[in-house]
Amino acid sequence: MSADVRQVADGTYLVHGGHTNWVILTDGDAATLVDTGYPGDRRALLDSLAAVGSSPEAVAAVLVTHAHNDHLGSAEYLRAAHGTPVLLHEAEVPHARRDYLQQVSVGTVLRNAWRPGVLPWMVHVLRTGGTEQHPVTAPAPFPAADALDLPGRPVPVHTPGHTDGHCVYHLPDAGVVISGDALVSGHALSRTEGPQLLPDLFHHDRAGAVASLDVVAALEGDVLLPGHGPVHRGPVKDAADLARERAF
Repeated sequence: MSADVRQVADGTYLVHGGHTNWVILTDGDAATLVDTGYPGDRRALLDSLAAVGSSPEAVAAVLVTHAHNDHLGSAEYLRAAHGTPVLLHEAEVPHARRDYLQQVSVGTVLRNAWRPGVLPWMVHVLRTGGTEQHPVTAPAPFPAADALDLPGRPVPVHTPGHTDGHCVYHLPDAGVVISGDALVSGHALSRTEGPQLLPDLFHHDRAGAVASLDVVAALEGDVLLPGHGPVHRGPVKDAADLARERAF
């Protein structure tokens, strides 16, 4: 699978992988990588770095929105092969190590196999290594700072619910919010287009995920880069408000 790289702002790129997105923030050839897709997306991940003039060696850090398999895929590979730091919210660090797993179970997916789109999605998940476990051996919490001293100067914002340590990343100067799975614009199992929460079965704490939409709504920006679905343009507050309306 080739990389589908879309520039959305200066030095900011949304990459569509196998049903999951990641984001590249650049400063010269140096880069910050936000999420890494499925394990099977590795070739597309490496191609996307090359497409924006960077390389695995030039990645200053991998920032993880949350430690689900479709976002954590190549984080440990980059850490082990290139010494790339893997940074998360402190509450998500043990999840990335796989001290525990806050992810939809195979049994739950099978019980929902009758729903439209579930079987094709399951096939894709299997083909891209979505049931494999690739724990990060030495994940680290963010340093105690507002903006991180990395390309793009991202600001982590804790948005628990989807997982305990889920974070979005705010780029205030660019008016961009990298929302991970706290707020998406589509999904293979959703019949809805535009801002929304993921289907209920994917959330560790659905009530918490709904509550975190208020946190996202408070962030200034007009470009939303979700973990699933296309870029969404328009006030981030309006997107979060619409997702909240659709959640009930």
